[in-house]
Amino acid sequence: MDMLMDAQIAEAGLADWRKLAQGLHARYVVDDFGTGARFVAAVGEAGDALGHHPSVSMGTGHVDFKLVSDDAVHRDDDGTELVLQWVTQQDVDLAWRITEIAVDHGVAAEPGSVGMIELGLDTRQSATIAPVWAALLTGNAEAQGHGSPSDEIRDATGRVPNLWFGDASDDGTSGQRFHVEVYVAHEVAEQRIAAAVAAGGTVVDDTDAPSLTVIADQDGNRGVLCVAESPATTD
Repeated sequence: MDMLMDAQIAEAGLADWRKLAQGLHARYVVDDFGTGARFVAAVGEAGDALGHHPSVSMGTGHVDFKLVSDDAVHRDDDGTELVLQWVTQQDVDLAWRITEIAVDHGVAAEPGSVGMIELGLDTRQSATIAPVWAALLTGNAEAQGHGSPSDEIRDATGRVPNLWFGDASDDGTSGQRFHVEVYVAHEVAEQRIAAAVAAGGTVVDDTDAPSLTVIADQDGNRGVLCVAESPATTD
């Protein structure tokens, strides 16, 4: 199925869900394990009916879902097709169904609590070093370029964070190469930045804010706070 752009996802009005990196994410609050298990079982039945399923994790008092399609099709202007991991209409349809099931089971969404982390590594030879990281992180050479047109490392089982490769500086300096990408819901971004600054961090680059804000700690180590357009708004 065709991949959906962020604006198309926003137009779907999925109030329970947030688009972080490649997929849709939701957290639902549950009173106890049994409630969560019954909720997940009902979602499983809905997934069976639609022929598509989310990734699920359960913790104390919550159930987390991630929706992404492994066969999303992107078409370049010249008609070239690429198959990617991304959100498609089947993810939107299942997201709506999960929202309905949540209402039926009396569980509430907590969209501001969703989050995920990716790793970034700046290099001028990603094709050369990517196999090393694919082997180290996942033990599987096929993780290189999985669901991506680049050399990005993505573990199909979701055990480890994605590792993507950025461009190293051309000035020959040996600055920080690894950094953390922290994806959060749009409604908590300002609070997260303020908390980091209050703890002693410094905003070193907000050129692309609110989508990307680079924050450094007192030692100069940098991380990036990432915010995608909210599926709950159409601004």
